[in-house]
Amino acid sequence: MLGDAFSEAATLILSGDPELFEILGLSIQVSLTALFFSIALGLPIGTALAISQFRGKKACVTVLNSLMGLPPVVVGLLVYLMLSRSGPLGVLGLLYTPTAMVIAQVGLITPIIGALTYQVMDDLHREYRDLFSSLKVPLAKAVPTYLWDARYSLITSVLAGFGRAISEVGAVIIVGGNIDHLTRVMTTAIALETSKGELAIALGLGIILLALALFVNALVTWVKTAGQKNAYV
Repeated sequence: MLGDAFSEAATLILSGDPELFEILGLSIQVSLTALFFSIALGLPIGTALAISQFRGKKACVTVLNSLMGLPPVVVGLLVYLMLSRSGPLGVLGLLYTPTAMVIAQVGLITPIIGALTYQVMDDLHREYRDLFSSLKVPLAKAVPTYLWDARYSLITSVLAGFGRAISEVGAVIIVGGNIDHLTRVMTTAIALETSKGELAIALGLGIILLALALFVNALVTWVKTAGQKNAYV
């Protein structure tokens, strides 16, 4: 039975099954959109925390690091309450749409990108702070230098965020509802098809998801290697 399921899964993938690749396309679209907004939020937050000095900084860093471990279902619940009809944003009618799924994923991966960015930028700021201060380099010029010098580490942080987003199930199923042809992504479809006993589709999606995870990890390794080689040049 298991062998037949793997065989059917391989057939679905190799034949370009429309339903399978529709789910794949939506998954990538939602995750990349969430990643874009998370980068726009996480990079400035992490950088600002690293180069700024103010009262309560340690508390802010602690909160940001703690948010990296946010339970997905809690994020999903909070977004659901915000977007439900009785919530403050209910009038927008975003619940059970891909937009709601993007919002939930942004809430999950922004702290990851922000915290990792902070760690990278804080190390660089400590290394270059005295030099830039002696040369009287303004902060507006120092920050682009930091970003360029940390580009490989920051790319790794971004890829980590994408890997977290593409594999998310708890939050997106709460706010998306797993609606066929509308909000069904790979992780929620795997859960549904497994519960229905449709192992071929579940395995097909699982194989694709695993391949994506391996690709992202390989890309992270390549970026790290490239960064190390560049450091010795």
